[in-house]
Amino acid sequence: MRVSLIALFGLVTSTWAVNLSGFVQWNEHCRDYASLGRARVILDDGSASGSVTRDGRWSIPDVEPGTYILSVLAHNHKFDQFRVDVLPETPLEPIVRPLPPGTPLNPASPAILPYPIKLSARQANSYYVPPESFNIMSMVGNPMTLMMIAAGVMMFAVPYITKNMDPEMQAEMQANQAKFSSIQNSFMSGDVAGSFNAIMSGGEQPPAGASAATSATQHSSSKKSTKKRR
Repeated sequence: MRVSLIALFGLVTSTWAVNLSGFVQWNEHCRDYASLGRARVILDDGSASGSVTRDGRWSIPDVEPGTYILSVLAHNHKFDQFRVDVLPETPLEPIVRPLPPGTPLNPASPAILPYPIKLSARQANSYYVPPESFNIMSMVGNPMTLMMIAAGVMMFAVPYITKNMDPEMQAEMQANQAKFSSIQNSFMSGDVAGSFNAIMSGGEQPPAGASAATSATQHSSSKKSTKKRR
């Protein structure tokens, strides 16, 4: 009987679980529960957690022996993280150590914090983004604005440039403008084949004399064929 009681006592002590507790220390970043809002204290990935009450206290029940990362889930504030070691031996209290961001879990920090765990808000989260004020440089640096400025400059500069050109260059420039205009009109009218042919042929239109000669030849050929049929 005594042996079974000793074995049972050893089993209970080996599976000992503690209630991890602490409180939120109000400060200039978080003055009271109203400013804190709904918050939870969690271990690791949330396998165990406890809610913060109105007086700032919290408790996580039945925490088994092991090493945990304690953090606070709060919408309005940021809190520091801690390393908590729950020892299997009783009645020793859990060992609490600071765990700054970027610090590995092992090796453990030599600094030990008092228990119960005191949590203090490090800063208040700000989700408000002030609207940007008018900035002339950012507007000028906009690609669309630069394109509009370049188009305006070209519109006023082209007449002065063409005015000083010789007649041959003016004629060539007018021909190129007519070519691009015909291609653009073909695209706008939906004549993709015509615009493609204009691009492949360089946008050159057959001369008026050649077209007139071609039409006259076709007309005479049609007359000859009509006479032969008669």
